[in-house]
Amino acid sequence: MNLLSDMLTTLLGTGRDLLPIIILIFVFQILILRKPIANLPQVVFGFILVLLGLTLFLTGLEKALFPIGRLMARQLTDINFVNPAGEIFHWSQYSWVFVFAFAIGATTTIAEPSLIAVAIKAHEVSGGSIHVWGLRIAVALGVAIGISLGSWRIVTGYPIYWFIIVGYIIVVIQTVFAPKAIIPLAYDSGGVTTSTVTVPLVTALGLGLAETIPNRDPLIDGFGLIAFASLFPIMSVMGYAQLAHWRIQRQMARRAQTEHNLSTQTAEYSNTQKRETS
Repeated sequence: MNLLSDMLTTLLGTGRDLLPIIILIFVFQILILRKPIANLPQVVFGFILVLLGLTLFLTGLEKALFPIGRLMARQLTDINFVNPAGEIFHWSQYSWVFVFAFAIGATTTIAEPSLIAVAIKAHEVSGGSIHVWGLRIAVALGVAIGISLGSWRIVTGYPIYWFIIVGYIIVVIQTVFAPKAIIPLAYDSGGVTTSTVTVPLVTALGLGLAETIPNRDPLIDGFGLIAFASLFPIMSVMGYAQLAHWRIQRQMARRAQTEHNLSTQTAEYSNTQKRETS
């Protein structure tokens, strides 16, 4: 009964949040563009599906993803799991926390609907030169590394601004040398990772770590993992593009060298034939 009540409350709240978007679209279509909405029944049905989908998703977050994320963080940092002897000497004793952070960052990003949509559109616009799975894996690796590093920061207690400043310096340097066509997509890739699937679990993980690790403040140390999840995919996508560009240039150089050697051999053979004939 409580579940149905919670779902109804979420449904009403989601409908209230979607209403301004629906009104804005209809106002612009009818009053500004002065054109009827094509396939109105399908549009209305689509909005209903969005409302129901968001309601189910938000209910699932509250009932499953948030509790699981915090529970995993507490279990992985429990003193009886980290060191049954009862003492913590070094951050390396939390190695399973970093492994879990890497895995959860990669898997949630692979499943991120917004990233899938961006990857498909990038593949279409680029004429197939940007592969859907290549982009998704590059972004997933960036998020995984970022969340692992962010978890290490929570464990060690280092200030977050050290990592963010150094990270953006690296991004600026990469921007200078990366292929120009990939730079806007790389920056967008950092944004699409912080969406419906990744944010709840990552936030729950950060808060769970800050609540269970001694001498950590949940407000100061518990947040910030989303910044890592947004920053590191920019690096990984530009790095992926730079490696792909380098590989293509190397292949072209090899092909040109092969063609040059072939033409040289052909010319030498032709000269030899001429001398034998004369």
